[in-house]
Formats: sequence, structure tokens, C-alpha cells
Amino acid sequence: MTVTNELAETLSAATLRWQEVAFQAGPADRDRAEEGVRLAYRIGGLAEPRQIVWVRSPAEGARIAAALGAVQDGTGPGTEQPGRRDGGAGTLDTDPHEAGALEAGALDAGRPVRAEVRTGPWERARADVHAWLGPEGWPLAWSLTGGALWEPVNRLVTRVRGGVAAAGESEAAGARMRASTLDAVLGQHDAPWLSLFDALGRPEVEGLVQVAESAGWWWPFERVALVCERPAELHRDGSDRLHGTEGPALSFPDGFALHAWHGMPVPADFSASMAGLTPHRIRAEENAELRRVMLEHFGYDRYLAESGATPLHRDETGVLWRIDLSEDEPVVMVEVVNSTAEPDGTFRTYWLRVPPSTRTAREGVAWTFGFSEADYHPVKET
Repeated sequence: MTVTNELAETLSAATLRWQEVAFQAGPADRDRAEEGVRLAYRIGGLAEPRQIVWVRSPAEGARIAAALGAVQDGTGPGTEQPGRRDGGAGTLDTDPHEAGALEAGALDAGRPVRAEVRTGPWERARADVHAWLGPEGWPLAWSLTGGALWEPVNRLVTRVRGGVAAAGESEAAGARMRASTLDAVLGQHDAPWLSLFDALGRPEVEGLVQVAESAGWWWPFERVALVCERPAELHRDGSDRLHGTEGPALSFPDGFALHAWHGMPVPADFSASMAGLTPHRIRAEENAELRRVMLEHFGYDRYLAESGATPLHRDETGVLWRIDLSEDEPVVMVEVVNSTAEPDGTFRTYWLRVPPSTRTAREGVAWTFGFSEADYHPVKET
């Protein structure tokens, strides 16, 4: 099948909507999510779960799921049934004490059923859609939907899984928790592939879509479903990377949080420490990646001025500067002045990052245009 302009517009619109879903923060729509969970079980050919347990973060969900899996394997504590805390029919809401009880295995969950609830419906939908679109239409449809969302969303998923592992009380516990995330349905973070199947109205994923639009990750067991709240806060930069300037980039209601600067993991106090940066503090930072972030935040021009650096070379194109860093490659930059005046009559200065091997300002400027120094002969500079 040929992907018509009308279908392409439908797919692109679905991608924009699912991008919002993937990065949405705030309280879950619990009633709608629970309806979606029950529908997903029915579509998977299963009886509805006897209980739906709400957890406050992927870390809490992974910890409980790992404990429930240990009970199923016969390696964990007993399976006494806990009482309901909220009086609801088949719904539990964890608090710190109750979460501890669930982690101890006090819940008759049965086996994991992700294969029936998520994998099977996905495979059926994919097979039908692929057959309908054909070998030429499928790649284009995927590029307009899942392909556009895959990198930013899965980058976030990878960070969350790493954070879950780090939240374990020991390395072994963290490894078990991270492994349990592989039994999770990713809810809102299944946006890449749900965007395509939802746009085409595939009934196999109707329950999964409803949960994803309403909640976060969830763990389906035979008799119990653990469903996670969405993040309380989620901050990102223009490239959809986690980026928190005044606190966590991602946080959940129970305090589980990830700190990041333009996608790079940073310590919890990193953002607060940026206000008091000095050249000495930057040079003293042992982590090379953090040091690069500090330099970017502090400003290369300011660092050069305050560290007393001297230029390596200057010519008619600009000035070549070098910043030597311990156990890292040097930062080499060309300082150039725009030949066109600003509205107020001033001339703006730019800093161009160039390879460490650059030896002259002209060579550096030529490199930014994709030329060698010998081949760089601008007719007119603007």
C-alpha cells in the first residue's frame, strides 16, 4: 500500500500527540488506567486481575515486582493476603508501610503475564499492519511515528532503568530490580510503537493505549497488576533530553528522582553548585564529562578571561585559544568577530569549537566550513 498524504498527516498528528503522552507529568488518571488494565487482560485472553496495586515510582514498582517474582519462583516469603487500605473493590494504594509488606511477598500475584498482555497483542497488530502497508509502506509509516519518537523516549527509558538499579539497597538488589523492569509494560513510554498502532485504530492495543494515556509503567501478573504513577515533574531541553537546572530533571511522588544536565547524569547537588563556579573549581573536577558541562555553563570566553589564558595564534580570521584539561583532551576554540554590525552598531563575538589538533585561527575557521586551510578562500564574510 502507498502511504497517502492523508494517511501521512494522520500518522504525523498521532506522533505529536504521543510525544506529549510520553513526556507527560502529573497525577495519573487512575480510573481510566484501571479500566485499560482490565481491558488489556481481556484482550490477552486472561481473566481480569483480582487486584490493581498503585505504586509511586518505577523503583518502587520494580522492587515489589522483584519480590513477587521471587514468591512465584518459590524463593521468597509466604503469600498471606493483605487487607485493602482504601476500601475499594480490588484496588490497593501503597504507602511506605504497605509497600514493605508487598515487598515481603504478602500478595498472591501469580506468574508474570506480560507476554499475553503486551507482547502477543503487539505481535498481532504489527503483523497485520505490516501486511497491509507492505514492504514499502511500513518503513515510511514507522519513520513518521515510532521512528521519530524512538531515540528520545528510549533514551529516557534507559535512564530510568539505570536509576532503578541504583536505587537498590545493594548491588545485587539493584540488579534484581533492574531485571524486573524487563517484565514491565512501559505505559506512556511505549509511545513509539503505540503511536503507529493507535493512529491506525488497531483493536489489539486498545487497553494498552488507555493505560499509556493515563499512567506510567505497569507490571501485569496473573492475579495482580502493579501500576505506576506518572512523574511528578519532568524537565527536558530542546532535544528532549532530561535537563534540570534547579533540581531533579525527573521525579516521582515517592522521591525517586534523576538529576541530569542536557541528558548527562549529574549529582543531586550539581545544579545548586553551578552558581558558585570558578575556574579553579572547574579545573579541580575529576569527572571529565561534568567538567565539560561546567565549562559550557560558565562560558568559554569567561573561563579564558578569568583563568589568564594566552592565545595560541591570531590572524585576520580570528584568535585561536586552547584550554588544557587534566586527563581529557584540550578545548581549542577560535574567537571570531562578525563582520556585520548589530543594530546598535556593535560587532558580535562568536566562539567556535575546533579540533584539538588545530594550529592556526584560519585553519579552525576553515574547518567549521568543511574546508582545509589551503582551500578556504571566502569571497565575502558576513
